[in-house]
Amino acid sequence: MHVWAVANQKGGVGKTTSAVSLSAMLADKGHRVLLLDLDPQGSMTSYFKYNPEDLDHSAFDLFNFAGSIPDGLANKLLLDTSHQGVSLLPSSTALATLERNIAKQDGMGLVVSKTLAQLWDDFDYALIDSPPLLGVLMINALAACKKLLIPVQTEFLALKGLERMIHTLDMVMKSRQQRFEYLVIPTMFDRRTQASVKSLLTLRKTYEGNIWSSAIPVDTKLRDASREGLAISDLDNNCRAAQAYQSLLKNLTAVH
Repeated sequence: MHVWAVANQKGGVGKTTSAVSLSAMLADKGHRVLLLDLDPQGSMTSYFKYNPEDLDHSAFDLFNFAGSIPDGLANKLLLDTSHQGVSLLPSSTALATLERNIAKQDGMGLVVSKTLAQLWDDFDYALIDSPPLLGVLMINALAACKKLLIPVQTEFLALKGLERMIHTLDMVMKSRQQRFEYLVIPTMFDRRTQASVKSLLTLRKTYEGNIWSSAIPVDTKLRDASREGLAISDLDNNCRAAQAYQSLLKNLTAVH
């Protein structure tokens, strides 16, 4: 199983959209894909028309068994999505209580790794949607992944958020005593605005060697797809955003 985490300590940069878009395109290539929503806000869960506040079972259940997750529990939590071949392990608002209630228990940083171990033979790819803050949930995502995707909006404030994310990443890698791949993905790029163009140039200069060579453009079709609960490729596979995500996926899977 290839495990990718999608994370940034700034919200609203396209994390969920990127994870959903890539997962559907992977499934269209015949892969079995797991989406794991670790964000207490549940954007990914809501994307597929589930209510994070009403679900009886979610990723939160796993954190009640930090020491040893019962066999079969992870599989029982999976939900269908609008795209064949893509399964969802949903979030719930209860995840927001982890830091306060049980974050100090032993083994809390490896819950997702242990969960994926149960599902290892059932999926080819797992994409983890991480919350926009450093805590036990993001630590779980970083501990479990082999590749980190960092979407960043091409605007000044998002660049500052990216600096914090890279600092966090450095700390985690020192703690793990090993490095892992990360790729900065410019999103919401609008070539018509000077601010967006300048931000993209700054990103490419600052993160040379760790940044995707292209960018995800501003495209209203992404908003339309989200409203319908569909991946962008299901709504319009020929739109600019869909073509950009196809190009990104080609880049991400080139080494496999």
